[in-house]
Amino acid sequence: MAEAGCPQSEEEPAALCRGSGLCKWFNMRMGFGFLSMSSRDGAPLEEPLDVFVHQSKLHMEGFRSLREGEAVEFTFKKSSKGLESVRVTGPNGAPCLGSERRPKSAQKQRSKGDRCYNCGGPGHHAKECQLPPQPKKCHFCQSVSHMVANCPVKAQQQRSSPGSQGTATSRRDEEEEHSQATLSENSE
Repeated sequence: MAEAGCPQSEEEPAALCRGSGLCKWFNMRMGFGFLSMSSRDGAPLEEPLDVFVHQSKLHMEGFRSLREGEAVEFTFKKSSKGLESVRVTGPNGAPCLGSERRPKSAQKQRSKGDRCYNCGGPGHHAKECQLPPQPKKCHFCQSVSHMVANCPVKAQQQRSSPGSQGTATSRRDEEEEHSQATLSENSE
């Protein structure tokens, strides 16, 4: 019998063994890593052995991961690919602690500037808004009589403070008038 495997008979192709050790490394984004087994079935090993671990085998609530160096106990089997964990717990069968970090995809947070387009309130979007649909209003001055493209307050502010934004807006308006004039000439 090879030292790395579990005692097996021909009738039992995948006998389970118990091991303990530490998490060698764990890739949270990919959901797998390796354990460094320091004892098997209660007997210390001369040299640690690597045991594959998948996040689905971790005994814990919520996002499943391991932190490097975390103490673990596990059951494992010998597979065609090597040693593979079947169930991984913390010491004495406790849930695994896991990593404090989360992969970026799990950190879906809204930016501080997100607001509801319906009521303007923070912390939710229009589809989650508790208020009935509100009248459309100018994003610049909040008036319901016009939209931001025709806002007199914004236009007045741009005229009073000469800057590149006013120039860019007037250039854009000129280009739009020119394209509309070209379209009307072509349609006649």
